[in-house]
Amino acid sequence: MARLFRGIPATRCVSWQVIAATEMEFTLVDDSGDQLAPPLNPLTGRPLLTSAMFSIRQLDAFDAFFSDVYAACADMDIPAESAISEVGLGQFEINLLHQDAQKAADDAWLFKSMIRGIARRHGLAATFMAKPYPHDAGNGMHVHFSVVDRSGKNVFDNGTPQGNDLLRAAVAGCLSAMPDSTLIFAPYLNSFDRLVSGAHAPTGALWAYENRTVAIRIPGGAPAARRIEHRVAGGDINPYLMLAAVLGAALMGIEDDLRPPPPVTGNAYGIQDVPQLANSFDAAIYQFEHSELMARIFSPQLIEHLVMTKRQELRRFAQIPIEKRWMHWLENVWPSCGGFSGPLH
Repeated sequence: MARLFRGIPATRCVSWQVIAATEMEFTLVDDSGDQLAPPLNPLTGRPLLTSAMFSIRQLDAFDAFFSDVYAACADMDIPAESAISEVGLGQFEINLLHQDAQKAADDAWLFKSMIRGIARRHGLAATFMAKPYPHDAGNGMHVHFSVVDRSGKNVFDNGTPQGNDLLRAAVAGCLSAMPDSTLIFAPYLNSFDRLVSGAHAPTGALWAYENRTVAIRIPGGAPAARRIEHRVAGGDINPYLMLAAVLGAALMGIEDDLRPPPPVTGNAYGIQDVPQLANSFDAAIYQFEHSELMARIFSPQLIEHLVMTKRQELRRFAQIPIEKRWMHWLENVWPSCGGFSGPLH
C-alpha cells in the first residue's frame, strides 16, 4: 500500500508492515421488478418480511448460497471467517481474517466480485450499495489494522489496554483527514443516504475505546493485538482507495506527532460539535479536490481524474429519476469507485 502514498516521510516506518482485516456487509435482493425487493426464503419460497440479526435460522435458509461462497473463498485463497445475519432485511456479513494490507485490499475486491457472481447462480442479486432500502440498515465496510515492526512486534502495544502514543498519533491522523476523505468513504449519491443521523453510521470525527458508536474504535483484547477499527466506509467503496486513505492518514498522524482529543464515553451519535464528514456528494467532491491532506496521500493525477469522474457522475444522475438510480448502483458499486475498477499498483 505504500506505493499509493505521495510525499510522506518514512523515517520511522521503513521496516513496518500493516496488517489489516475487513468486515464485508452485503444485502441479498430480488431485482427482477421495477423496485428492489427482499429475496425469497429458499426454504419457504416466501419473501423475507423482517430482519433477523444473528439468526442461525436465516443463515441456514441460505445454506446452499453460503456453501458455494465458502468453497469459492477456499479456491481463491480468500480467508473468510464466520458469516452472520445482520440487522438489515436480507443483510449478511462475512469477515476476512487479518493479513498483509495489500492482500486485504485484493481479497476485498475479489470477494465483492465473487459474491455477486454466486448470488446470480442462485437466482439472487447481491449488492454492496450503502443503502439498498431507504428505511432499512445500510451496508458498511469496517476495516481493522495494526502495524508490526521487523521483529513482528505490534508497534501500538505498550502492554496496556490503552496502547501507546503511536496508536494515539495514528488515531489523530485518521480523525484529522476524515472530513476530506468523505468522497473515498462515500463514493456515490446513494452513499449519503447511509450517512444520516440515527442510521448507525458515524458521521463525526470521534474515537473511543470499545465503543461502537464512534468513527474510530480501539477494540479490547490482548495488548499484543492492539489495533484500530475504522468504521466510516460504506460497503460500496473501492478497497484500494479506502485503505490508502485510512493508512495514509494514520501515517501522517505518526509523522506529524499528532494527538487526538480525549476519547468519547457513552453514545457518540448525538454529539454534533465535532468535525463532520461532508454532508453531500458535491461537498465531498469539493473537499477532496481542495484538501492539502489528500494531496499528501494521493497523486495529483488520481485526485484530478477521480474528481472529474465524480462531477460527471453527479451531472448524469441529476437526469435519472430517483426511483431508477438503483439499477445502476446495484451492479456497479461492488468493485469500483467511479471508473477505478481494479488495483492501483
